Amino acid sequence: MKVCLCLLNRTNALRVSTPSWVASPKLHSQLDHYSRYEPTPLSIKQLSDFGYKPIEKDSLVFLRKEVPVRLANILKEISVAPPLLLETKSAKLVTSWYWKSFEDILDFELSDPDDESVREAFCKTLVSISVRHREVVPLMAEAVLDMNDLLGYCYNELPSRKGCHDASNKLSYNITYFLDRFYMSRIGIRMLINTHTLHFAKATAAHGFAGGVDHCTDVVKVLRGAYEDSKLLCESNYIDSPELQLRVDNVINPDAPVQFVYVPSHLYHILFELFKNAMRATMEKAEPDASTYPPIRAHVCQGKEDIAIRISDQGGGISQRKIESVFDYMYTTAPRPSDAMDGGLANMAGYGYGLPISRLYSRYFHGNLELHSMDGYGTDAIVYLKLLSNEAEELLPVYNSRVKQRYNASVTCNDWTHNNSSIRRLFTTYRR
Repeated sequence: MKVCLCLLNRTNALRVSTPSWVASPKLHSQLDHYSRYEPTPLSIKQLSDFGYKPIEKDSLVFLRKEVPVRLANILKEISVAPPLLLETKSAKLVTSWYWKSFEDILDFELSDPDDESVREAFCKTLVSISVRHREVVPLMAEAVLDMNDLLGYCYNELPSRKGCHDASNKLSYNITYFLDRFYMSRIGIRMLINTHTLHFAKATAAHGFAGGVDHCTDVVKVLRGAYEDSKLLCESNYIDSPELQLRVDNVINPDAPVQFVYVPSHLYHILFELFKNAMRATMEKAEPDASTYPPIRAHVCQGKEDIAIRISDQGGGISQRKIESVFDYMYTTAPRPSDAMDGGLANMAGYGYGLPISRLYSRYFHGNLELHSMDGYGTDAIVYLKLLSNEAEELLPVYNSRVKQRYNASVTCNDWTHNNSSIRRLFTTYRR
């Protein structure tokens, strides 16, 4: 495929002097070894059962094999990710963190799990890994924003050159494919680490750890907490906020609360992002002198197999042309948080990663997040979660030869009459 020269010639603008992690030959050999294994997905039931009677030795023996396998798989994938991303300062730093964490966890490869000092050191290592990786999401977001600046130059300087657009379309596809897998891997690794440290590490609360499985996650309680926190944020930016109208249906037991085995912090993350988006849209659509605002409606329904949560707003909706882009990491209407003149707007909008990552959280245990919008009116966001804990199993990326083929694929020529990119993308396939 022809690539626009302006895109390639400005790659150096993203290159920095920060050295990449230099791994020893032995560490590379260990990476090759562990990347041959596939991650072992756990169900919520398995995680929950472990919580009833946690055994530190058994957890250590499992994690000292499983964590390196997951780190090795994603490190292999990082090595074949789009070079424009890997050459940014932020991406290089994140990559070095993954190498360092892989090296740290391998120190326990042959350790005696019966030794109390080993178990204590293992916990401390897991805590340090978790703390080290805290800023991964904003750092990778910064890397993509730098790439967006580069692509913006390409579009603005040479809007008529098809090669430039084809190159950026392929890049956008690869970036979304990579980051979905990268962030899903991160969620899975943190889930394992948090499960262990919450039970065995000392003073984990001081590090702000969360992520444990709750055997009776109260959906309405989590929802109200997410709404109230979103409301405070909204009022700090817009003075006022929309009210909440809540409906709850439990098909199995109408008089019982909607509760199930889940990770409350994951559910909170999803709902907080949806409420935040709904409030921002509602407030920005309203007239400047408005004193009342359309309410945000939430509907929680527990069925026989799923729990569904719908968040509805009247914030103007999203057009069909744009709806396909809201889960694209290369697309955001938010300003850079560091560059925004209005810090409040940056707090409400963040990096524009809320929806893509919220969908990953919902899909992590085989649920989903869907958007249905009416342009000019409003948007319905629907979260689907597995009710049965034995069916809610981790969805994890696996590195293999086909992954590399995906990144090397080339976009086929357009064989549809309409040239609109958002329509064409629905029917565009990629091949080697």
